[in-house]
Amino acid sequence: MHKVLEILKKKGHEVSSIEEGSNVRAAASRMNEKRIGSLVVTRGEEVVGIVSERDILGRIVAAGRNPESTVVSEVMTTPVACCRSDTSLEECKGVMTELRVRHLPVVENGKLMGIITSGDIIAFEKKEQQHTIEYLYHYLYGTAPEAEK
Repeated sequence: MHKVLEILKKKGHEVSSIEEGSNVRAAASRMNEKRIGSLVVTRGEEVVGIVSERDILGRIVAAGRNPESTVVSEVMTTPVACCRSDTSLEECKGVMTELRVRHLPVVENGKLMGIITSGDIIAFEKKEQQHTIEYLYHYLYGTAPEAEK
């Protein structure tokens, strides 16, 4: 069974975060600059929430609130669902589906170690399926994969 750590080994452990007291405009600017859909919200080293494009759209734009004077802690999603590096990808998919979220911070012993997204899981599974298809093709037709020739 595949684990979160397998994705983090390829993706890396970098996580974009923002302090809970920052304003929403700063959060939106950081997400836009990095071309990402969410930021992990922290209080020092502690993960206290997550703020996503959906949070900003629904709780700021649609509500007519000022992003300059609204702090992230007022609009973030909390509590935030997290996983560990040894969590199975199946379990992550189940949590994401049940809670309707696309991002799971990876936390070990209270420390933020990375983040996994639904897109990361889809890409990983696609690559795994492609390997299986290639293996079965070569098995059925008795040909050696390109790497073995």
